Amino acid sequence: MTKQAKSGAIGLAAAAALAAMAGQAFAAQCGNSAAGYDAWKRQFADEAKGRVGPTAISALMNTHYAAATIAADRGQKSFRLSLDQFLAKRGGSAIVSRGRAFRQSHAALFASIEQRYGVPPGPLIAIWGMETGFGAVRGNQHMLSSVATLAYDCRRSAFFTDQLYAALQLIDRGQIAPDARGSMHGEVGQTQFMPKAVLQYGVGGDLNNAANALNSTANFLKAHGWRAGAGYQPGEPNFAAIQAWNAASVYQQAIALLGQKIDAGR
Repeated sequence: MTKQAKSGAIGLAAAAALAAMAGQAFAAQCGNSAAGYDAWKRQFADEAKGRVGPTAISALMNTHYAAATIAADRGQKSFRLSLDQFLAKRGGSAIVSRGRAFRQSHAALFASIEQRYGVPPGPLIAIWGMETGFGAVRGNQHMLSSVATLAYDCRRSAFFTDQLYAALQLIDRGQIAPDARGSMHGEVGQTQFMPKAVLQYGVGGDLNNAANALNSTANFLKAHGWRAGAGYQPGEPNFAAIQAWNAASVYQQAIALLGQKIDAGR
């Protein structure tokens, strides 16, 4: 979660240091097949002892090599589509229609979020709709196995080692269950936060709760430079915060466009 106390800031700094050390320790031991996963897992657990508690270590030892996650990681073809193709694939018109209805039915929630973080409903609702179909599809993968498999995999080992330590911390704190379910890369909740983002920007508790997830998403955008009242289309000040949410250009454009349509007529 986002920390307002000094102890929280120290905790995040410690997590970053641990992740860096782990990345160095295991950089030469990553693998590209299931064959070495169990040995790697034991080595990682040995290295992690004393840095995270026994509940987290036990959860790590109960993970499995997530072949479906590796297949998904290698096959992200939708980000190569044109904007029109991408919106058609993601059901852009339905997101706008349902999003406008949510904007009205949850007006008090979105007014509270905008007052606190400066983020209007449109981009938040667009993210919510794009990520999980407004909470309907949050993933059914074993979250820790997905993250651990990607930490073991050589393609982005350092990045996901960082995420793995964050996930283990969340399990230690009781913020995420050892058997929590998520999407293919370990994303959790209504707007699909990665474990490290839960630690840094999560507010209000369980991100499977829509209000908590939307507040956390607004907190993420504000932390990445969102300015109240400024535009969020490509070339405008707040588009950079949307770019921080997802690295794919077509995804960024989709959020901005759908958000604008949802906000129209406010």
